[in-house]
Amino acid sequence: MWKDWIRPFVRPLPQWSTVAIAPPSQAVTATLRWDGKLVDVTADHTVAALKPLVIATSVDAGPHPVLEYYDSATGRWLGILHLVRMAPVVTENTSLALYHVAAGEHRCLGWPRRPWNAWLQNRLMLKHQAPHHLAMEPAAVQQLMIAYLCPRPVVLVSVGTPGHQNIFPMDLIGPLERSGYFSLALRSTNVSQPIMRDVRRVALSNVPAAMKATVYKLSEHHKQPLPDWNALPFPVRPSREFGVPAVAGALSIQELSIVHSQEIGSHTFFLCRVMSDEQLVKGEQLHHTPGFYQAYRRRWGMPFAEV
Repeated sequence: MWKDWIRPFVRPLPQWSTVAIAPPSQAVTATLRWDGKLVDVTADHTVAALKPLVIATSVDAGPHPVLEYYDSATGRWLGILHLVRMAPVVTENTSLALYHVAAGEHRCLGWPRRPWNAWLQNRLMLKHQAPHHLAMEPAAVQQLMIAYLCPRPVVLVSVGTPGHQNIFPMDLIGPLERSGYFSLALRSTNVSQPIMRDVRRVALSNVPAAMKATVYKLSEHHKQPLPDWNALPFPVRPSREFGVPAVAGALSIQELSIVHSQEIGSHTFFLCRVMSDEQLVKGEQLHHTPGFYQAYRRRWGMPFAEV
């Protein structure tokens, strides 16, 4: 029993919890606050890049707003990101705000566990930091975890052309509600990035949580294209309008038409219109959220189901 008591003081919480949530997740509310104004952006903010860490939103909240997260069940304040406005994304029809994340903090853990856990996590990240130039600094990873207080769904993105086929997981996705856009932030080194910029259409398969192992295995296709659709360990079906192969057992399939793309730091930011949305079956979808938020929910007796 004493080992259970001492474990939190010698081991950090997992950075990420892989959880099963029936979409759309309503566990957390996100608000932008600036100059006495407050706007709900739960469905209107996404991560546009990791290095630097950039948030996109349809709301122009001035030069130095804060993004706050609240637990919907308890009403408690969970965390905050301090933002600094960057040059906007400008398209023919609209302008979207981009914000660099300057700082952040959370209150999912109490004192002194909160700073101690962050120190343990940061030490572990520095010890195992990837040697390439895209590795994020520990402080930025801590800020990214705060951005994931709104649990992020995991999808499989399908790209299909006569000379290139691929399918790979993404979670840097989401709606920008007020503008009517849906965004994807894809690492610019992804092998399908130039194809997506050229053909300007993809299909998203919102996959059940039970497919976790298969989904993670497909991460290898960020670096190499899929040799053949028949090589996949699950059946595919053509998407409704584009005919792009998508997961036959998906909860839903969305087809996106890419209307704008630009490189932002480490990532290519795609702005899309949803052309079709096939709701196939109800179920729990694979999501990512920070380990400290799962610990918060466990303390309140309402943890997400982990997979």
